[in-house]
Amino acid sequence: MPPATPPIVIPEHALDELVVRASGPGGQNVNKVSTAVELRFNVAASSLPEDVKARLAALAGKKLSADGVLLIDSREHRTQAQNRAAARARLMALLQQAALRPKKRRKTKPSRAARERRLTSKIQRSRVKAHRAPVRRDAD
Repeated sequence: MPPATPPIVIPEHALDELVVRASGPGGQNVNKVSTAVELRFNVAASSLPEDVKARLAALAGKKLSADGVLLIDSREHRTQAQNRAAARARLMALLQQAALRPKKRRKTKPSRAARERRLTSKIQRSRVKAHRAPVRRDAD
C-alpha cells in the first residue's frame, strides 16, 4: 500500500485549457472538430510547497517550459470531454507522485559474512584468470 499523500486541490482558474484539432482516427470529423486538449498549469506561480515544485519539475522533464508552465497534451480519445478528463487525470497523477517525499537513505555497513563472500569471490575470480595466463617454462 503506497504511503498517504496530503490531498492536492488545484483551483479551476489555475488551469488553462486549449482545444485544438487532433490527427488520427475520426474520419471527416477529425477535420471539423477540435478534440485534442492542451492543459497548461503554471507550476512556478502555484501555491504548492517548494519541495513539491522541485520534485514536479524533475518528474515533468521536457513537459515543463523554461518559465515554469507544465504542458500536458491529450489526444488519445475521439471526444473532447474524454481528452479533457485524461489530461486532468495525468496532471493529478504527476502531482500525487511529486507530493510523495522520498525516503531518507540510512547508511549501513556490509555484514562480516558479506565482506567474506566478496573477498572469496574475488580470490576465486583471480584464480580463474591466473589459469588463463600462458604457461611459463623455466630456462634449463
